[in-house]
Parts: sequence; structure tokens; C-alpha cells
Amino acid sequence: MIKYLMCHSKQPAKLAVLIVLLLLLLCHGIGNVHCSAVHENNEDFHSLLEFKRGITSDPKGALSNWNPDTHFCRWNGVNCSSTRPWRVTELNLTGQNLAGQISSSLGNLTSLDTLDLSYNMFLGSIPILNRLQHLKTLYLGSNLLDGVISNTLTNCSNLAYLDLSKNNLTGVIPPRIGFLTKLAGILLIRNDLTGGIPAALGNITTLRVLDLSENHLDGRIPHEIWQMSNIVQLYLDQNNLSGGIPQTLSNISSLQDLSLASNMLGNTLPSNIGDALPNLRLLYLGMNYFEGYIPASLGNPSGLEQIDLSSNYFTGQIPSSFGKLLQLYYLNLEANELEARDSEGWEFFHGLANCSFLNELSLSNNQLQGPIPNSIANLSTNLIALHMGGNHLSGIIPTSIQKFSGLIDLGLDYNNLTGTIEDWIGKLTNLQTLRLQSNNFIGTVPPSIHNLTNLTVLSLANNKLTGFVPPSLGNLKPILMLNLSYNSFQGSIPAEFGNFRQLTELDLSANKFSGEIPETLGQFQQIQTIQMDQNFLTGNIPITFSNLKSLSMLNLSHNNLSGPMPACVNDLESLTKLDLSYNNFQGEIPNSGIFDNATIVSLDGNPGLCGGAMDLHMPSCRVVRRRKVEIVNYMVKILIPIFGFMSLIMFIYIIIHGNKTSRGPYILLLSFGKQFPKVSYKDLAQATGNFSESNLVGRGSYGSVYKGNLTQAKMQVAIKVFDLEMRYADKSFASECEVLRRIRHRNLLSILTACSTIDNTGNDFKALIYEFMQNGNLDTWLHHRRAGLPTKCLGLVQRMNIAVGIADALAYLHHDCGTPIVHCDLKPTNILLDDDMNAHLGDFGIASLVLDARSTKVGHAGPNNPVPVTGTIGYIAPEYAQSIHASTCGDVYSFGIVLLEMIIGKRPTDSMFEDELTMVSYVERNFPDKLLHIIDVHLREECKGFIQAAVESKNEAHRCLLSLVQVALSCTHLSPRERMNMREVAINLHSIRRSYVRAIKDEQVLVC
Repeated sequence: MIKYLMCHSKQPAKLAVLIVLLLLLLCHGIGNVHCSAVHENNEDFHSLLEFKRGITSDPKGALSNWNPDTHFCRWNGVNCSSTRPWRVTELNLTGQNLAGQISSSLGNLTSLDTLDLSYNMFLGSIPILNRLQHLKTLYLGSNLLDGVISNTLTNCSNLAYLDLSKNNLTGVIPPRIGFLTKLAGILLIRNDLTGGIPAALGNITTLRVLDLSENHLDGRIPHEIWQMSNIVQLYLDQNNLSGGIPQTLSNISSLQDLSLASNMLGNTLPSNIGDALPNLRLLYLGMNYFEGYIPASLGNPSGLEQIDLSSNYFTGQIPSSFGKLLQLYYLNLEANELEARDSEGWEFFHGLANCSFLNELSLSNNQLQGPIPNSIANLSTNLIALHMGGNHLSGIIPTSIQKFSGLIDLGLDYNNLTGTIEDWIGKLTNLQTLRLQSNNFIGTVPPSIHNLTNLTVLSLANNKLTGFVPPSLGNLKPILMLNLSYNSFQGSIPAEFGNFRQLTELDLSANKFSGEIPETLGQFQQIQTIQMDQNFLTGNIPITFSNLKSLSMLNLSHNNLSGPMPACVNDLESLTKLDLSYNNFQGEIPNSGIFDNATIVSLDGNPGLCGGAMDLHMPSCRVVRRRKVEIVNYMVKILIPIFGFMSLIMFIYIIIHGNKTSRGPYILLLSFGKQFPKVSYKDLAQATGNFSESNLVGRGSYGSVYKGNLTQAKMQVAIKVFDLEMRYADKSFASECEVLRRIRHRNLLSILTACSTIDNTGNDFKALIYEFMQNGNLDTWLHHRRAGLPTKCLGLVQRMNIAVGIADALAYLHHDCGTPIVHCDLKPTNILLDDDMNAHLGDFGIASLVLDARSTKVGHAGPNNPVPVTGTIGYIAPEYAQSIHASTCGDVYSFGIVLLEMIIGKRPTDSMFEDELTMVSYVERNFPDKLLHIIDVHLREECKGFIQAAVESKNEAHRCLLSLVQVALSCTHLSPRERMNMREVAINLHSIRRSYVRAIKDEQVLVC
């Protein structure tokens, strides 16, 4: 047809042009003609094909029509100019999950206006795009790009929007970025950029959005940044920036969002900050080092909606001017030093009543005191989160709190609130989190609590609650965490708890629960932690526990459980900690599974157990069986001639105590619950090389400690030999025997036996034999004097574990072992470390039994011949200078000193502490601002980059140290009545460690 027309046409040239145009239109999709496309712009065509060749994965088929049969202007994601020659002006393939590398061939698309490859999985470096003079929008965010931001990118002189966020870019922000004078938005969020913020950014007068958050930028914020006349959003949070906000802040009236959170910024805020930023909507300054008063001018920006000043060092009262912020819906002032001591200090509550949109308010961890004002009832009914924990609140909770029916999160924990938990709690039916732990609540759990059917977290721990736990609590099926520990709940554990199918943490420790463990608890599907220690539970572990496949910690210690070691425990492959110590389990310990790992299993205090892994140090079952037979035979023999035997005992007693010149070492063996062979003076002398100096481990107040090897028992022991020539040494021996007879705890040094006899010269000899601690004492680790062993620093987690262990031991001595016991000589040399660096408290030579755990005047182990309280200089409580009577408060003081020593690495008797400067006052002067400058230098060297990492990881490590020092300082108040008791100390330390370890796991923070 075409040939016919050409031959018979009078104007064949014009006709040919028309035919070509017709074919081109057909090839562009006009009509139904199928033909190969004509790509008249080969450069753009081949550049796009080169880009496609770099794609290794296209799961959504985004490039399925990128082939020569379709004109490139019709390809997915491609837009071209409207006139010939057709040029690519836009390439938009966002969110297609494309993988591979971005080819630099895109730099040949010189008419490109928009390039959007965000939300894919591109690897490699940013392509060279310096030829794209028309490019206005470059979006490469949310990929896997690495390498540096090249200076060549600044040749794209028309660039208005640059998004390279959420990649793995490194290096510095190019100083030449200031050449891009048309930029309106820069997004570099969540990369690994370092160095300072280029001052040249302040020269870009068109800039409205600058987001450099979640990088590693350091140095001061350039002054030029505070002079950007058109800036609307400024996000610099989660970096390492230092300095502060200029005190003479100029008018940046355009700024609406300012976020500087999680940096190292400090100093006071400019008093005119609210006037200089009149259009402010969002202000995030949390987790910095800001101090001083909160400026009242912050109540002036009428559109301010969100304020976060948390985790700083703000002092003084909370401004009542916040009440002028009628649009305010989020106010977070937690973790500061803000005060409210009287009605004037609480005036801000009245002001907040005007904030009708307020739905989140956090005032926790400040210095708020006294009763919760009744004006709380005037707050907005839109409130969904109210946090006031960690203050000094007292009195009862106003019943008017029930008006906040929309409340989802309520935290009043760690205060001094009293009274009962009233039925108002049942009115808050939308609650998901309820934290009331560590107060002084009394009474029972109100039945109305079962109305909280949305509850996921319930903590009533560490109060004075009593009675039975209502079975209706089992109706709270969505619950994830339940903590009722350290109360006086009694009765059986409700079988209805088995309804908590989503529960991950259950803590019923330190109550008075009795009866058997319900089999229904084996129905937990997500449980990770079960703690039911320190109760009166009986029976065995239910076989249904074999279903708890996600369980990582099971603590049933200090109960009355009995029977054989349950085989179901061996099926729990996720267990990392199993504590069944101090029960009445009997029989052979399995020699496989979890029981084969002594580092995660604790079975102490079960005298009926035998066998198992060698590292468990249990007697062999054959020996135990033989001993049982021997005991039976022995009992038969002694029951028949009982009176004659008693006469024999009296005779031996007269010989031992009435005739010291007799020949031969007579032995008085004191049993402390573990099977152990009898030892004589000869055995001990042989074990220590005749008490050789080479086997001397250390010297104490009343004797010396030797390392020895008992050949008969084939074990290494520590032998404490009392110097009976020293005054009160014999009383010290009696005191320690009396104390050790009464106690059992995993963090107390286990005694094996005691020996009271005469030596080879006929003199009295008294000794105590303990398990030998391979890692020596804490003092040698803190001050690096481990003879013959390489110097090694204790890391932060290790120091925390040691502190927690000793706190648990002291809490047990003071509160959980019947008559309270005061150690009287707590110091690092009396803290021993086993193979796994677990802490064990030893040396009870001057310990005292007391009648009242908080009394300042107490009885002694020997009431007729009391051992005077001497202690060790530097660690002994100051009140002991006026009184010889021991008290648990004195132990708390000593613990605080030891905790400070573990943190700063200096003894309280260090030469730097002289005149009026003590360890406590030294730490107080440097706390909190300069704390990181006084911590143990060995800790800083071991944990390289400690300070920097503390900030990079949202200050978790720093906050952990601050919390530890706060606990230590609260233990070392001059007034004994102002100190926490050891149970409170232990609870706080467990919480600090749990938060830090969780941060290590979840946030990948510094581990040292």
C-alpha cells in the first residue's frame, strides 16, 4: 500500500514524512498496531537500560515492561518531557523492594528533574550525579547505601529537596553543601555521619527543613544555624552535640519544630526562648545536661503542642505559665530535679487545668513532695497517660482520680503513698499499665481490679499488702507482666493465673504463698520469667511446666518443695537460669540437659540431693546411700544405750574443756548442713603446709585465712584460723558459728565445717573451713593486686552483678532469716568471688543478731559477752562513733561506701580524702554533671569509648551509672533514718540492672 502511494503521488517526499509520523504514533500505542519502538533518544534509553542491568532483584515486577519493544517514556516509573526530543524528566520507583546497585548511568539523564528511589534495598555508594543541573528532588532514603556523601553532589545547583536518610552513610557532611542555595529540605536521618554540622548550612536562606538526627555528629551547633530566617523544622536529636542554646536567642519566628534530644547539650535555657520562638509547636530537649530553671516564657508560644524536657537537671518549680498553652497535649518533665514542696510549688497543676487537650503528663523521678493535690481532678479528662513515680509523694491517692476513665497508663510507683487501694481502681476500665510498686499500701487487692480487662502490666510489688489474691485476677487475660513480689499475700496461688496465656513475666517472690504450685501455670505460652522464691510452697514442680518452651528464668528457691528432681525441667531448652536452692528436693540429679551446666543451675540447700555434674559439687549418690545406712545403724546403736552415751559425752566434754594438757587433738565438729568429712588439727596443718606463709590468703580482725587442699576430701578449701590471743577472738568464733548456723543464701559464703580442738603444743585451736573462692576478693579486683595473675578490669555489668548479689545477701540477713543479722564489717576484702564471678559475703566474726531491723540499739550474738562493734575505718557508719550497738542501718552505710568504691575505683581511705573531703562528699560534688570524669579509670580504659558510647546509645550506660550513684548516696546519709533499708536497695539495684541489660539486648548499647 505504502509503495503504491509513493509511486503515484505527486509529492512523494511530503507523503513519506506523513507515513513515518503515522508509524511513530502507532508505535507509541495509538491504535492496535504492534511494532518495534523507535528510541530516537539513545542516550536516555541506554542509560536506563544500564540502570536496569544493576538491579539484582525485582520482586514486584516494577521493571517488567522495560524492554526495547516499549518506548522508554512508557516504562514504569519513567516520565518524559512533553515535546521532542523526548527526555527523561522523572524516575520514580519508590517502595518497589528493588535490590542491587544504583548505576551512575543515571547521571547522563541531564534533563532529570526528580529522582526517587527511596524505600528499596539498594546497596553500594551514592551514584555520581554531578551532571544533573536540572535536578530539583533527590530521594534515596530508606535503602542500604554506604560510603560518603560526595562533594560532587553539590554541583546539582538547582536541588531543592535532598533525602539520604536511613542508610549507612559515613564520613562528614560535605562543607560545600552550602553551595546548594536553593535547598528547602535536607534529610540525613539515621546514618553514621560524623564530624560537625557545617556552618555553611546557615547560608541557605531558602532552607525550611533540616533533619540531621540519629547520627554521630559532634561539636557545637554553629551560631549560623540559629539565624536561619526561614527554618520551620530543625531536628538534631540523637547525636553527640555539645555546648548549648545561645543565651541571646534571636527571633526565629518561623521555627515550629525544634528537637535537640539525646545529645550532650548543657547550660541554662535562654530566658526568652518562648518569645524568640513564637510559632513553636514542638520542643524536644530531653536526655541532655540542661540545668537551671525552666523559663516561664515557654508558656508564651500559643500553638505549642508538645514539650519534652525529660532526663536533664532542671531545678526549681514547674512554671504555672504552662497553663497558657491551650493546645498542649504532651508534657514530659520526668527525670529532673523539679520541686513541689508546698501549695505554691503545686500551682502548675491548677494551670494545667486550662490545657483541655492534655493527654500525656509525666512528672516522674523528680522532687515532688507531699500528698497528691486534689486539683488533679481539674486536669483534662482526655488524659491517657499519667506518670508521677519516683518522687516523694505521700498520703492516699485522691479518689477523684477515677474521673480519668480514658486513662491507659498510670504510674505512681516508688513513692511513699499509703492507705488502701480503693475501688476507684475498678473505674479506670481502659487501663493497660498500672504501676503502684514500692509504696506503703496496706490492705487487700480490691475485687474491682478484675474490671481492668485491658490490663497488660500490673505491678503491686514491695508494698504491705496482705490477704488472699482474688481469683478474679485471672480474668485479666491480656496481661503480659504481673509482679506481686515483696508483700504479705497468703494462701494458695490462684489456679486462674493459668488464664494468662500471653504472660511473659510472673513475680510472686517474698510473700507467704503456700500449697502446691498450680498445674495450670504450665499453660503459659509466652512466659519468659517465673519467680516464686521466698514463699512456703510445697509439693513438686508440676509436670505441665514442660510446656513452657519460652521460659528463660525459673526461681523457686527458699520454699518447702520436695520430691525427686523433676524431669520436666530438663525439657526447658530456653532456660538460662534455674534456682531451686534451699528446698527439700531429694534423690539423684540428672546428669544431662540443663543440669549439666552448673553455671546456670543453683541447687544449694537441698541436703537430699546427690550426683549430677561434677561442677555442682554434690556428693555422689553411692556415698549418700552408704551414709544413710550408717546413720540408721548408728541411731540404732545410740538409742539402746542412750543414757550411757550421754554420760560418755559429758566425760569427753570434761576432758576437752578441763584438761588442755592432754595429748592428742580432740575435735568438736560443728555441722552446717553439708556432708563433709571430719577434720583434725593435723588435717588442717597438712592441708596448709603447716600454715605456711605461702598459703596465706589474707588477715582479718581476729585471725588469718589460709588456702588448703584436703587430701581426704580431694577439694580446695579456705581455712580461717582464729588468733585466740587477741581479745574477743573466741567470742568472734562463737558469733560466727551462731550466725552461720542460722543462715543460708546463694550470696553468702558457704561454710563446710568448724573445728575446735587443741594444737600440737596443747593450746586452744579454733578454725572455720569454707569453700575456696578461686577469684579471690573484690578488693584485689578493684585495686589490681591479684598476685601471679594478669590484671583484668571488672566491667560495668560485672560490678552491677556483684552489687546486686551483696545487696540480696544483706537484704536476706536483715529481713528474711528470722531474727535479723547485722554483718558489721562489710568491705571489699570480705566479698569473695567464685569461678563465675558471683559474689559471696563472708567473715561474720563480729556479726550481731538484732531484734528490730531498723533499730539503732540492738542485742548481740552473745548476750552475756557482746562483741563490740569495731568494723573497718572508712566503711564503718559514723553513728558507731557514739554507740557500740550494731544496727542494720550501719550495714546500709557500709554497702553505700563499697558501691561508691566500685564505681570510682578509690578506697574511702585514699590519701586524696583528707580534712573535710570524704569519698561521699567528693562524689556529691561531682554528681551528676562530672560523674563520668571520676569513674574508675580502669573501667574507662577497659570500656574504650565509654563516654561517647554512653551518649550514642541514648545514655543508657550513663543513666545506669547515675542510678547506681543515687542508690549509693542514699545509703550514706549521715542520719541513719534517712537511709533506705537493704530490701529497698536490692529492689532498686535489680531494677537498674534489668533496665540496663534490657537496653543491651534491645538497643545494642555499650557492653563492658
